[in-house]
Amino acid sequence: MSEHRLHRAAQTLGAAASLAGRGNSSLPTRHWVASVQAEACAGLGDRKACERAMDQAGTVRDVAADSTDGGWLRFGCARLAEERGACHVQLGCLDLAEQALQDALRQTALTSGQSYRRRGTVLTGLAAIGAKRRDAEQVVTYGGEAVGLAGASSSGYVARRLRALCDEFGPLSRDRRVAELGRRSPR
Repeated sequence: MSEHRLHRAAQTLGAAASLAGRGNSSLPTRHWVASVQAEACAGLGDRKACERAMDQAGTVRDVAADSTDGGWLRFGCARLAEERGACHVQLGCLDLAEQALQDALRQTALTSGQSYRRRGTVLTGLAAIGAKRRDAEQVVTYGGEAVGLAGASSSGYVARRLRALCDEFGPLSRDRRVAELGRRSPR
């Protein structure tokens, strides 16, 4: 996925879904695989498959709350809005994306103990919506906060998302505030 080889990723995720389907049903593994499948489908522009996969990921609500605590996989209901928003951004469904990411932003308030990485990812998504809409104010508002979180957390993932955001600036890069945001973004 990180190398943008989405057809290959979709094939691998099909096999992963099959394996996860035979695994422990009290764990959120199959739901997480479905959310990654949704991301791959969104990247391929397949909205229907993306929605089907997100609906399947949404059944994580049926998993006992205590089964998502601890361990390497921390996927639960709190991640759904973030994942759905990211998929909608990729699909170009900006109103749906913004609604989902605003929900995720409320859920990832730092006061609730959520990670800088997750909040930075949501903020970068909201800034990307601004870039697609050519709304410099939205780019600077959300992107600036994401840059601050990336610096505070040293998150390589958020830094990569910010670099991708800078690639989307297009004509907005002539706005001095957006250009400054690009210079402040991690390299």
